[in-house]
Amino acid sequence: MTGSTIFHALGLHMHQPPGNLRLLIEANPEEAEQIIRCYERPVRYAARYPDTARLHVGFSGVLLEQLLDPDIVDRYRHILDIPEMLDGYARAENIELIGMGHSHPIFPLIPQADWPEQLARARAAMLRAFGRTALGFWPPEMAFTMEMVPALVEAGYHYLVVDGVQVRPEDGITDAFRPYQVCHEGVCITLVPRDRDLSKAQEHGLDATWFQNDVRWRVGDSPRPHESRLVTTWSDGENGGWFRQTREGSGFFGYFFAPYMEQVRGGEYPITPVSLSAYLADNPPVAQAQVQTGAWSVGPTAGYDRAQWSGSERQRAAATAVSDLSARYWDLCERLSAPCPALEHARTLILEAQTSCFLFWGEAWLPHLYARTVPAAAQLDAAAATLRDAAPPALAEAVSPQTNPGAGVSTPAAGSAR
Repeated sequence: MTGSTIFHALGLHMHQPPGNLRLLIEANPEEAEQIIRCYERPVRYAARYPDTARLHVGFSGVLLEQLLDPDIVDRYRHILDIPEMLDGYARAENIELIGMGHSHPIFPLIPQADWPEQLARARAAMLRAFGRTALGFWPPEMAFTMEMVPALVEAGYHYLVVDGVQVRPEDGITDAFRPYQVCHEGVCITLVPRDRDLSKAQEHGLDATWFQNDVRWRVGDSPRPHESRLVTTWSDGENGGWFRQTREGSGFFGYFFAPYMEQVRGGEYPITPVSLSAYLADNPPVAQAQVQTGAWSVGPTAGYDRAQWSGSERQRAAATAVSDLSARYWDLCERLSAPCPALEHARTLILEAQTSCFLFWGEAWLPHLYARTVPAAAQLDAAAATLRDAAPPALAEAVSPQTNPGAGVSTPAAGSAR
Protein backbone atom coordinates (compact mmCIF):
# COMPACT_ATOMS: atom_id res chain seq x y z
CA MET A 1 0.00 0.00 0.00
CA THR A 2 1.11 3.56 -0.66
CA GLY A 3 -0.84 5.09 2.21
CA SER A 4 -2.61 7.37 -0.27
CA THR A 5 -6.30 7.94 -0.85
CA ILE A 6 -7.09 6.87 -4.40
CA PHE A 7 -10.24 7.94 -6.22
CA HIS A 8 -11.39 6.70 -9.60
CA ALA A 9 -13.49 8.59 -12.16
CA LEU A 10 -14.75 6.21 -14.86
CA GLY A 11 -16.11 7.66 -18.09
CA LEU A 12 -17.83 6.23 -21.17
CA HIS A 13 -18.26 8.06 -24.45
CA MET A 14 -21.26 7.32 -26.71
CA HIS A 15 -21.74 8.52 -30.28
CA GLN A 16 -23.26 7.53 -33.61
CA PRO A 17 -23.19 9.82 -36.67
CA PRO A 18 -26.44 11.27 -38.01
CA GLY A 19 -28.84 8.61 -39.25
CA ASN A 20 -26.58 5.70 -38.39
CA LEU A 21 -28.96 3.89 -36.03
CA ARG A 22 -31.53 3.66 -38.82
CA LEU A 23 -28.93 2.52 -41.36
CA LEU A 24 -27.59 -0.12 -38.98
CA ILE A 25 -30.95 -1.65 -38.10
CA GLU A 26 -31.68 -1.93 -41.84
CA ALA A 27 -28.27 -3.12 -43.05
CA ASN A 28 -26.84 -5.03 -40.08
CA PRO A 29 -29.44 -5.85 -37.40
CA GLU A 30 -26.99 -7.94 -35.36
CA GLU A 31 -24.53 -5.08 -35.02
CA ALA A 32 -27.38 -2.67 -34.34
CA GLU A 33 -28.50 -4.83 -31.40
CA GLN A 34 -24.96 -5.03 -30.02
CA ILE A 35 -24.67 -1.24 -30.11
CA ILE A 36 -28.07 -0.33 -28.70
CA ARG A 37 -27.53 -2.65 -25.72
CA CYS A 38 -24.32 -0.77 -24.92
CA TYR A 39 -26.40 2.31 -24.12
CA GLU A 40 -28.60 0.43 -21.67
CA ARG A 41 -25.95 -1.33 -19.59
CA PRO A 42 -24.49 1.71 -17.77
CA VAL A 43 -27.85 2.74 -16.36
CA ARG A 44 -28.76 -0.84 -15.39
CA TYR A 45 -25.48 -1.42 -13.54
CA ALA A 46 -25.68 1.99 -11.91
CA ALA A 47 -29.07 0.95 -10.52
CA ARG A 48 -27.63 -2.39 -9.36
CA TYR A 49 -24.87 -0.65 -7.37
CA PRO A 50 -26.34 2.66 -6.16
CA ASP A 51 -24.03 2.68 -3.13
CA THR A 52 -20.74 2.14 -4.95
CA ALA A 53 -21.09 2.82 -8.68
CA ARG A 54 -20.12 6.25 -10.00
CA LEU A 55 -20.22 6.60 -13.77
CA HIS A 56 -19.72 9.44 -16.24
CA VAL A 57 -21.55 8.96 -19.54
CA GLY A 58 -21.50 11.32 -22.48
CA PHE A 59 -23.81 11.24 -25.51
CA SER A 60 -23.33 13.31 -28.64
CA GLY A 61 -26.29 15.48 -29.55
CA VAL A 62 -26.83 13.69 -32.86
CA LEU A 63 -26.99 10.36 -31.04
CA LEU A 64 -29.57 11.72 -28.59
CA GLU A 65 -31.63 13.06 -31.48
CA GLN A 66 -31.71 9.55 -32.93
CA LEU A 67 -32.66 8.00 -29.58
CA LEU A 68 -35.50 10.54 -29.28
CA ASP A 69 -36.78 9.87 -32.80
CA PRO A 70 -40.13 7.98 -32.64
CA ASP A 71 -39.16 6.00 -35.75
CA ILE A 72 -35.95 4.79 -34.11
CA VAL A 73 -37.86 3.98 -30.92
CA ASP A 74 -40.24 1.79 -32.95
CA ARG A 75 -37.50 0.09 -34.97
CA TYR A 76 -35.60 -0.94 -31.82
CA ARG A 77 -38.60 -1.69 -29.61
CA HIS A 78 -38.18 -5.46 -30.00
CA ILE A 79 -34.69 -5.11 -28.50
CA LEU A 80 -34.98 -2.28 -26.00
CA ASP A 81 -37.43 0.25 -24.62
CA ILE A 82 -35.45 3.39 -25.46
CA PRO A 83 -37.69 5.90 -23.63
CA GLU A 84 -37.46 3.79 -20.47
CA MET A 85 -33.69 3.72 -20.82
CA LEU A 86 -33.46 7.50 -21.22
CA ASP A 87 -35.70 7.94 -18.21
CA GLY A 88 -33.33 5.72 -16.24
CA TYR A 89 -30.46 8.08 -17.05
CA ALA A 90 -32.59 11.06 -16.07
CA ARG A 91 -33.22 9.54 -12.63
CA ALA A 92 -29.77 8.00 -11.98
CA GLU A 93 -28.10 10.08 -9.29
CA ASN A 94 -24.87 8.10 -9.62
CA ILE A 95 -24.47 8.78 -13.34
CA GLU A 96 -22.88 12.12 -14.16
CA LEU A 97 -23.78 13.25 -17.65
CA ILE A 98 -20.97 14.65 -19.78
CA GLY A 99 -21.34 17.08 -22.66
CA MET A 100 -19.64 17.28 -26.03
CA GLY A 101 -20.20 18.91 -29.41
CA HIS A 102 -23.59 18.31 -30.99
CA SER A 103 -22.43 16.52 -34.14
CA HIS A 104 -19.19 15.27 -32.53
CA PRO A 105 -16.92 17.68 -34.41
CA ILE A 106 -13.15 18.04 -34.27
CA PHE A 107 -13.35 21.49 -32.67
CA PRO A 108 -9.84 22.61 -33.72
CA LEU A 109 -10.74 21.77 -37.35
CA ILE A 110 -14.05 23.64 -37.60
CA PRO A 111 -14.59 27.44 -37.66
CA GLN A 112 -14.62 29.01 -34.22
CA ALA A 113 -17.81 30.82 -35.24
CA ASP A 114 -19.54 27.42 -35.14
CA TRP A 115 -18.32 26.41 -31.67
CA PRO A 116 -21.11 28.12 -29.66
CA GLU A 117 -23.88 26.47 -31.66
CA GLN A 118 -22.25 23.04 -31.55
CA LEU A 119 -22.11 23.41 -27.76
CA ALA A 120 -25.60 24.91 -27.38
CA ARG A 121 -27.33 22.31 -29.55
CA ALA A 122 -25.67 19.48 -27.64
CA ARG A 123 -26.84 20.89 -24.31
CA ALA A 124 -30.35 21.38 -25.66
CA ALA A 125 -30.49 17.76 -26.85
CA MET A 126 -29.32 16.56 -23.44
CA LEU A 127 -31.98 18.66 -21.73
CA ARG A 128 -34.68 17.16 -23.97
CA ALA A 129 -33.46 13.61 -23.36
CA PHE A 130 -32.73 13.74 -19.63
CA GLY A 131 -34.20 16.93 -18.21
CA ARG A 132 -30.75 18.00 -17.02
CA THR A 133 -27.49 19.17 -18.50
CA ALA A 134 -23.81 18.52 -17.85
CA LEU A 135 -21.14 20.23 -15.77
CA GLY A 136 -18.29 18.39 -17.48
CA PHE A 137 -17.14 18.36 -21.09
CA TRP A 138 -15.44 15.67 -23.16
CA PRO A 139 -13.82 16.97 -26.38
CA PRO A 140 -14.90 14.72 -29.26
CA GLU A 141 -11.97 12.53 -30.31
CA MET A 142 -10.14 14.22 -27.40
CA ALA A 143 -9.29 16.97 -29.91
CA PHE A 144 -8.62 20.05 -27.82
CA THR A 145 -7.03 23.45 -28.17
CA MET A 146 -6.70 26.14 -25.51
CA GLU A 147 -8.83 28.54 -27.56
CA MET A 148 -11.84 26.37 -26.62
CA VAL A 149 -11.72 27.39 -22.94
CA PRO A 150 -13.78 30.63 -23.17
CA ALA A 151 -16.40 28.93 -25.35
CA LEU A 152 -16.77 26.05 -22.88
CA VAL A 153 -17.16 28.37 -19.91
CA GLU A 154 -19.66 30.52 -21.80
CA ALA A 155 -21.66 27.36 -22.62
CA GLY A 156 -21.92 26.52 -18.90
CA TYR A 157 -19.21 23.90 -18.38
CA HIS A 158 -17.24 23.78 -15.12
CA TYR A 159 -14.60 21.20 -16.04
CA LEU A 160 -13.26 19.22 -18.98
CA VAL A 161 -11.37 15.97 -19.47
CA VAL A 162 -8.34 15.84 -21.77
CA ASP A 163 -5.73 13.22 -22.56
CA GLY A 164 -3.10 13.40 -19.82
CA VAL A 165 -0.19 13.27 -22.29
CA GLN A 166 -1.27 16.68 -23.59
CA VAL A 167 -1.19 18.40 -20.17
CA ARG A 168 1.78 20.67 -19.48
CA PRO A 169 1.84 21.63 -15.76
CA GLU A 170 3.37 25.04 -15.13
CA ASP A 171 5.56 23.62 -12.34
CA GLY A 172 7.12 21.27 -14.88
CA ILE A 173 6.22 18.13 -12.91
CA THR A 174 4.05 15.71 -14.86
CA ASP A 175 1.29 14.42 -12.61
CA ALA A 176 -1.77 12.85 -14.21
CA PHE A 177 -3.45 12.17 -10.85
CA ARG A 178 -4.50 15.69 -9.90
CA PRO A 179 -6.81 18.31 -11.45
CA TYR A 180 -5.47 21.57 -12.85
CA GLN A 181 -6.74 25.00 -13.69
CA VAL A 182 -6.25 26.11 -17.30
CA CYS A 183 -6.81 29.68 -18.46
CA HIS A 184 -7.04 31.36 -21.84
CA GLU A 185 -7.51 35.09 -22.35
CA GLY A 186 -8.41 35.50 -18.68
CA VAL A 187 -11.07 32.75 -18.67
CA CYS A 188 -10.37 29.64 -16.57
CA ILE A 189 -11.78 26.14 -16.26
CA THR A 190 -10.86 23.01 -14.30
CA LEU A 191 -9.03 20.34 -16.26
CA VAL A 192 -8.97 16.62 -15.44
CA PRO A 193 -6.22 14.51 -17.09
CA ARG A 194 -7.22 11.13 -18.49
CA ASP A 195 -4.79 8.27 -17.94
CA ARG A 196 -4.10 7.03 -21.46
CA ASP A 197 -2.71 3.58 -20.64
CA LEU A 198 -5.37 2.67 -18.09
CA SER A 199 -8.03 3.96 -20.49
CA LYS A 200 -6.73 1.65 -23.21
CA ALA A 201 -7.04 -1.24 -20.78
CA GLN A 202 -10.60 -0.16 -19.99
CA GLU A 203 -11.38 -0.16 -23.70
CA HIS A 204 -9.91 -3.57 -24.51
CA GLY A 205 -10.09 -5.72 -21.36
CA LEU A 206 -9.12 -5.81 -17.68
CA ASP A 207 -10.20 -7.28 -14.36
CA ALA A 208 -10.65 -5.78 -10.92
CA THR A 209 -7.52 -7.36 -9.43
CA TRP A 210 -5.23 -6.21 -12.23
CA PHE A 211 -6.78 -2.75 -12.08
CA GLN A 212 -6.14 -2.22 -8.38
CA ASN A 213 -2.60 -3.57 -8.62
CA ASP A 214 -1.71 -1.38 -11.59
CA VAL A 215 -3.31 1.73 -10.10
CA ARG A 216 -1.51 1.25 -6.78
CA TRP A 217 1.80 0.83 -8.59
CA ARG A 218 1.21 3.94 -10.69
CA VAL A 219 0.15 6.01 -7.69
CA GLY A 220 3.16 4.86 -5.70
CA ASP A 221 5.41 6.00 -8.53
CA SER A 222 3.65 9.37 -8.95
CA PRO A 223 5.17 12.70 -7.83
CA ARG A 224 2.77 13.10 -4.88
CA PRO A 225 1.90 9.55 -3.73
CA HIS A 226 0.59 10.57 -0.30
CA GLU A 227 -1.80 13.24 -1.55
CA SER A 228 -5.32 12.58 -2.77
CA ARG A 229 -4.95 10.82 -6.11
CA LEU A 230 -7.55 11.03 -8.89
CA VAL A 231 -7.31 8.27 -11.49
CA THR A 232 -9.41 9.06 -14.56
CA THR A 233 -10.17 6.42 -17.19
CA TRP A 234 -12.27 7.13 -20.26
CA SER A 235 -13.07 5.14 -23.37
CA ASP A 236 -15.68 4.52 -26.00
CA GLY A 237 -18.60 2.66 -24.48
CA GLU A 238 -20.00 1.02 -27.61
CA ASN A 239 -17.02 0.10 -29.80
CA GLY A 240 -15.11 -3.17 -29.79
CA GLY A 241 -16.06 -6.68 -28.74
CA TRP A 242 -15.31 -6.00 -25.06
CA PHE A 243 -18.24 -3.59 -24.79
CA ARG A 244 -20.44 -5.19 -27.44
CA GLN A 245 -20.10 -8.68 -25.94
CA THR A 246 -23.59 -10.21 -25.94
CA ARG A 247 -22.53 -12.69 -23.24
CA GLU A 248 -22.50 -10.05 -20.58
CA GLY A 249 -20.35 -11.98 -18.14
CA SER A 250 -17.49 -11.87 -20.65
CA GLY A 251 -17.69 -8.12 -21.35
CA PHE A 252 -16.81 -4.89 -19.59
CA PHE A 253 -19.75 -4.76 -17.19
CA GLY A 254 -19.97 -8.42 -16.29
CA TYR A 255 -16.29 -9.32 -16.17
CA PHE A 256 -14.79 -6.10 -14.78
CA PHE A 257 -17.34 -3.61 -13.50
CA ALA A 258 -19.59 -5.87 -11.42
CA PRO A 259 -16.68 -7.62 -9.59
CA TYR A 260 -15.09 -4.20 -9.07
CA MET A 261 -18.26 -2.86 -7.47
CA GLU A 262 -18.66 -6.00 -5.32
CA GLN A 263 -15.14 -5.60 -3.95
CA VAL A 264 -15.69 -1.90 -3.26
CA ARG A 265 -18.93 -2.81 -1.49
CA GLY A 266 -16.98 -5.29 0.63
CA GLY A 267 -14.85 -2.44 2.00
CA GLU A 268 -11.41 -3.85 1.21
CA TYR A 269 -10.76 -2.38 -2.23
CA PRO A 270 -8.08 0.38 -2.16
CA ILE A 271 -9.84 2.53 -4.77
CA THR A 272 -12.99 4.63 -4.28
CA PRO A 273 -15.23 5.34 -7.31
CA VAL A 274 -16.16 9.02 -7.42
CA SER A 275 -18.08 11.50 -9.54
CA LEU A 276 -15.91 14.31 -10.83
CA SER A 277 -18.24 17.11 -9.77
CA ALA A 278 -18.22 15.83 -6.17
CA TYR A 279 -14.47 15.22 -6.13
CA LEU A 280 -13.67 18.65 -7.58
CA ALA A 281 -15.96 20.36 -5.09
CA ASP A 282 -13.86 18.87 -2.28
CA ASN A 283 -10.52 19.07 -4.10
CA PRO A 284 -10.46 22.20 -6.27
CA PRO A 285 -7.36 22.57 -8.44
CA VAL A 286 -4.45 24.49 -6.99
CA ALA A 287 -2.00 23.93 -9.85
CA GLN A 288 -1.94 25.66 -13.23
CA ALA A 289 -1.36 23.99 -16.59
CA GLN A 290 -1.49 24.47 -20.33
CA VAL A 291 -2.68 21.89 -22.84
CA GLN A 292 -0.88 20.98 -26.02
CA THR A 293 -3.19 20.93 -29.02
CA GLY A 294 -3.86 17.34 -30.02
CA ALA A 295 -6.31 14.44 -30.11
CA TRP A 296 -6.43 10.94 -28.70
CA SER A 297 -4.20 8.14 -29.87
CA VAL A 298 -5.78 6.22 -32.76
CA GLY A 299 -4.17 3.53 -34.90
CA PRO A 300 -0.71 4.63 -36.01
CA THR A 301 -1.06 8.17 -34.64
CA ALA A 302 0.07 9.16 -31.13
CA GLY A 303 -2.55 11.88 -30.78
CA TYR A 304 -0.18 14.83 -30.95
CA ASP A 305 -1.59 15.87 -34.31
CA ARG A 306 -4.89 15.45 -36.16
CA ALA A 307 -3.55 13.27 -38.97
CA GLN A 308 -6.34 10.70 -38.54
CA TRP A 309 -8.88 13.33 -39.63
CA SER A 310 -6.83 15.61 -41.88
CA GLY A 311 -3.91 13.52 -43.07
CA SER A 312 -4.82 13.29 -46.76
CA GLU A 313 -5.38 15.94 -49.39
CA ARG A 314 -8.96 14.82 -49.91
CA GLN A 315 -9.70 14.96 -46.16
CA ARG A 316 -8.33 18.49 -45.99
CA ALA A 317 -10.29 19.50 -49.07
CA ALA A 318 -13.51 18.15 -47.52
CA ALA A 319 -12.90 20.02 -44.27
CA THR A 320 -12.22 23.20 -46.25
CA ALA A 321 -15.47 22.74 -48.17
CA VAL A 322 -17.40 22.63 -44.89
CA SER A 323 -15.60 25.69 -43.55
CA ASP A 324 -16.29 27.60 -46.76
CA LEU A 325 -19.99 26.80 -46.49
CA SER A 326 -19.97 27.96 -42.88
CA ALA A 327 -18.38 31.27 -43.88
CA ARG A 328 -20.99 31.71 -46.59
CA TYR A 329 -23.75 30.94 -44.10
CA TRP A 330 -22.54 33.60 -41.69
CA ASP A 331 -22.24 36.13 -44.52
CA LEU A 332 -25.85 35.49 -45.53
CA CYS A 333 -26.97 35.77 -41.90
CA GLU A 334 -25.62 39.31 -41.84
CA ARG A 335 -27.36 40.18 -45.11
CA LEU A 336 -30.77 38.63 -44.47
CA SER A 337 -32.96 40.53 -42.04
CA ALA A 338 -35.95 38.13 -42.04
CA PRO A 339 -36.09 34.42 -41.06
CA CYS A 340 -35.19 32.15 -43.97
CA PRO A 341 -36.10 28.42 -43.88
CA ALA A 342 -33.51 27.61 -46.56
CA LEU A 343 -30.80 29.22 -44.45
CA GLU A 344 -31.84 27.27 -41.36
CA HIS A 345 -31.91 24.01 -43.32
CA ALA A 346 -28.43 24.74 -44.63
CA ARG A 347 -27.24 25.43 -41.11
CA THR A 348 -28.30 22.00 -39.85
CA LEU A 349 -26.60 20.31 -42.80
CA ILE A 350 -23.37 22.25 -42.29
CA LEU A 351 -23.20 21.32 -38.61
CA GLU A 352 -23.90 17.67 -39.45
CA ALA A 353 -21.14 17.73 -42.06
CA GLN A 354 -18.72 18.57 -39.24
CA THR A 355 -19.22 15.08 -37.75
CA SER A 356 -15.76 13.64 -37.08
CA CYS A 357 -16.73 10.14 -38.34
CA PHE A 358 -16.91 11.43 -41.91
CA LEU A 359 -13.17 12.16 -41.73
CA PHE A 360 -12.09 9.41 -39.31
CA TRP A 361 -12.15 6.54 -41.79
CA GLY A 362 -9.64 8.12 -44.14
CA GLU A 363 -11.46 8.90 -47.38
CA ALA A 364 -14.02 6.07 -47.20
CA TRP A 365 -16.72 8.10 -45.46
CA LEU A 366 -16.18 11.41 -47.27
CA PRO A 367 -19.33 10.75 -49.35
CA HIS A 368 -21.34 11.07 -46.11
CA LEU A 369 -19.86 14.53 -45.67
CA TYR A 370 -20.59 15.57 -49.25
CA ALA A 371 -24.11 14.17 -48.94
CA ARG A 372 -24.62 17.13 -46.60
CA THR A 373 -22.47 19.84 -48.17
CA VAL A 374 -24.05 19.51 -51.63
CA PRO A 375 -27.65 20.10 -50.44
CA ALA A 376 -26.37 22.70 -47.97
CA ALA A 377 -24.86 24.63 -50.88
CA ALA A 378 -28.18 24.39 -52.73
CA GLN A 379 -30.03 25.73 -49.69
CA LEU A 380 -27.56 28.61 -49.40
CA ASP A 381 -28.14 29.33 -53.08
CA ALA A 382 -31.88 29.46 -52.38
CA ALA A 383 -31.33 31.81 -49.44
CA ALA A 384 -29.06 33.99 -51.57
CA ALA A 385 -31.72 34.07 -54.29
CA THR A 386 -34.25 35.62 -51.91
CA LEU A 387 -31.71 38.28 -51.06
CA ARG A 388 -30.73 38.78 -54.71
CA ASP A 389 -34.35 39.14 -55.80
CA ALA A 390 -34.86 41.90 -53.25
CA ALA A 391 -31.56 43.65 -53.95
CA PRO A 392 -30.79 46.36 -56.53
CA PRO A 393 -29.06 45.00 -59.65
CA ALA A 394 -25.67 46.32 -58.56
CA LEU A 395 -25.75 44.13 -55.43
CA ALA A 396 -27.10 40.97 -57.05
CA GLU A 397 -23.66 39.74 -58.12
CA ALA A 398 -22.47 39.68 -54.49
CA VAL A 399 -24.96 36.95 -53.60
CA SER A 400 -24.87 34.81 -56.76
CA PRO A 401 -24.90 31.00 -56.36
CA GLN A 402 -21.59 29.23 -55.76
CA THR A 403 -20.55 25.69 -56.60
CA ASN A 404 -19.35 23.15 -54.04
CA PRO A 405 -17.17 20.05 -54.36
CA GLY A 406 -18.59 16.60 -53.85
CA ALA A 407 -21.51 16.60 -56.28
CA GLY A 408 -22.26 13.17 -57.68
CA VAL A 409 -20.33 11.27 -55.00
CA SER A 410 -22.15 8.12 -53.92
CA THR A 411 -22.67 7.29 -50.25
CA PRO A 412 -21.16 4.05 -48.85
CA ALA A 413 -23.07 1.48 -46.86
CA ALA A 414 -23.79 1.90 -43.19
CA GLY A 415 -21.38 0.86 -40.49
CA SER A 416 -20.47 1.52 -36.90
CA ALA A 417 -18.59 4.71 -36.17
CA ARG A 418 -16.61 6.43 -33.51
